[in-house]
Amino acid sequence: MSFNQIKSMFRDACFYVASHLAPYLADPDKDFSRRRKLPPEMVISFLVSQRASGTGNELDDFFDFHADSPSLSALSQQRDKLKPQALEEVFHQLNNSLSKLETPSNYRFFAADGSSFSFFSSTKWASDDYLVSEGHSAKGFYSVHLNALYDLNTHTYKDAVVQPVHFKDEFKAFCTMVDRLETPEGTFDIFMADRGYCSYNNMAHVLEKKQFFLFRSKDVKVRGAAGHLPVPKEGAFDLCLDIVIKRSLSKKITASGDYVTFVDAASTFDFAAYGSLDTYTIPVRVVRFPLDDGSYECIMTNLPADRFTTEDIKRLYFSRWGIETSFRKLKYTIALSSFHSYKPEFIKQKIWAKLIAYNLTETVANHTAVETRKNTKHSYKVNFTEAAHICRVFFRLNSRKNPADVMPLLSRKLIPIRNGRSFPRLQTAHFRRPKYFLYRAA
Repeated sequence: MSFNQIKSMFRDACFYVASHLAPYLADPDKDFSRRRKLPPEMVISFLVSQRASGTGNELDDFFDFHADSPSLSALSQQRDKLKPQALEEVFHQLNNSLSKLETPSNYRFFAADGSSFSFFSSTKWASDDYLVSEGHSAKGFYSVHLNALYDLNTHTYKDAVVQPVHFKDEFKAFCTMVDRLETPEGTFDIFMADRGYCSYNNMAHVLEKKQFFLFRSKDVKVRGAAGHLPVPKEGAFDLCLDIVIKRSLSKKITASGDYVTFVDAASTFDFAAYGSLDTYTIPVRVVRFPLDDGSYECIMTNLPADRFTTEDIKRLYFSRWGIETSFRKLKYTIALSSFHSYKPEFIKQKIWAKLIAYNLTETVANHTAVETRKNTKHSYKVNFTEAAHICRVFFRLNSRKNPADVMPLLSRKLIPIRNGRSFPRLQTAHFRRPKYFLYRAA
């Protein structure tokens, strides 16, 4: 797959949205009714290529320092016309095209996780849905939460849901992403997540799709999903159980299973109405294995024991760390942690734009041929940081760069692959002061 083909997919996604603009405009009767220097597809392209620099510098760079380039005010006005859903649709259209590049396989592996993005604003621009606290500055700070579904095979984001901090619901977001994911015939999807996602409703949504889940749970010694089950409280084990969900305490319900539990009205379960006599059975395999430090990890899954051993389960869960490293690259290499606006709608635009930039960069890097080196300790791969810098320029819709130069250039920007490296999680405060590159209150 050539760079030019990948760029054509991005271009087609942008022009598709530009030709179906009405649902994505603040005022469909007026917005973009005249052709200007910044048409909608060019606004999208600019946001995808934008990095951690002042908006004026970015705009000059985008238009090759042309004297007739649009003003900062023009950019702000054009952005104001576009809803964040416009870039979200570009993201989905692009993913649909990129999925055609994937090699068919028996299993696809997805990791789900979330990350919050803090920004400064005021009541003039943002509602209280985004306000977190007033403790860090006179005006307080605001936040949005990104829920992402990450493909561990292609190293790209397959889906995402963006929520205001006060409407943060990772369970609901996970179910939404699972429900709308299309699985090719003959392929099975495995959804992996940390213990914050271990819920009966999430399991049921995966089961309804006839797919597989693998969730880390709190240990059996503490209160949690696995702690209530009839399993040993010591040592390693691998047991299969049937969990029966009921939504009523009526004695008319005759449920039989290894563990019967009542889900009250305060908890969400989408496949049995509260108060009904219906039950729902969730087949679960509980796997507990020791770690190097002497502690134990507990996994709840429905992967069959005859095809996935305990060691397989262990390796699969540890592969989930790929989404954690992707967030680091998304925030700092792709520059999602640097903001150019006070408006939540503009922040959402940037989140979708950076997800697009990340997917484009990873796709190009994955399709760049890397020459095998002899007598070297490590294998090599394309340096993502270098690739992000190069791709942001070549993917611009108005770029005059020769696309044939990209992959030969990337094949020289290599770093060694060091498997098995591990680093402790940063023990920092939840709040991190966002970087700002503002020229005006917009």
